[in-house]
Amino acid sequence: MRRLAFIILLLLVSKLTFGQQLPLYSQYLYNKYLINPAVAGSDGYTSVSLTAREQWVGYSGAPRTFSFSWQTRVLKKSFILKQTKVKREVFRPKSDGKVGLGAYVFSDRNGLVQRTGFQIAYAYHMWLQRSTQLSFGLGFTGYYYKIDEKQINFEDPNEPWLNDNLRRGVFVPDLTFGAYILNPKFTFGFSADQLSEAAAKFGGPAYKDLTVDRQYYLFGSYDISLANNTIIQPSFLLKMSEQLKPQLDIGATYIFNQAFWAGLAYRTSGALIANIGLKYQNIFFGYAFDYTLQEIQTITYGTHEITVALKFGDNSRRYRWLDRY
Repeated sequence: MRRLAFIILLLLVSKLTFGQQLPLYSQYLYNKYLINPAVAGSDGYTSVSLTAREQWVGYSGAPRTFSFSWQTRVLKKSFILKQTKVKREVFRPKSDGKVGLGAYVFSDRNGLVQRTGFQIAYAYHMWLQRSTQLSFGLGFTGYYYKIDEKQINFEDPNEPWLNDNLRRGVFVPDLTFGAYILNPKFTFGFSADQLSEAAAKFGGPAYKDLTVDRQYYLFGSYDISLANNTIIQPSFLLKMSEQLKPQLDIGATYIFNQAFWAGLAYRTSGALIANIGLKYQNIFFGYAFDYTLQEIQTITYGTHEITVALKFGDNSRRYRWLDRY
């Protein structure tokens, strides 16, 4: 049984090292904070978002991810009312309102591996020009990492593997850094996750240390304005670990009146991604479907992702510090 357990562990480490270490999202454009802490509070809204993702539905042990996030901008709570020379009232805030805060919790299961954790983030926003904002963010992440032993059967109830740290779980702390540029026409961001490459000790010498690779994200989008409140938005997301195995999402989204969108993207790992969304007052609904261009698609019903978000604060007086465009 020791040999069997060791073989299983090697398979798990291999899967973690070369496979999907972090949760994967297809609607990152509509909640960039999940992949970049600098986004927290950048748009001036207070937002709460819920995302549920089922990858390769119908395939046992396929990745399943849930996340709940919150982000806001620290408001200018005190205003001074002044009269201009033309007798027009102007509200002038006492503070700069440059700080953004964010937090999210997540649960991610990938085969036998379970990760349940949180992130808290601090972001600082500054204006490069009147309409271009540069943001930096730092996030602290902690997650509880364990193996679901219920999915493995052992004849010997005294098997040592059943009592090691893999089964009991290990808490893994780490850091994330991000930079983000926001403009009326484009966005551009870079982030680095798992900066400390946190090593979790999983039992005896035979198991060694499992080191988590750093993950890098580079994304951008550009708005091409057409007639009748219509926008075409090309976008990309480049993901890469220190093993230099990049994955690129590239696509375009049709946006009408900032209330309806539909898009299509291609993922170089072998997938087509279709997404659709709708805004009703301050509520946002989004749905994405991933069609895998690999053999596994023949035994699954594809990948489904749903996002629901609430955004508050679309009030020019309360959010006077943000030069809305």
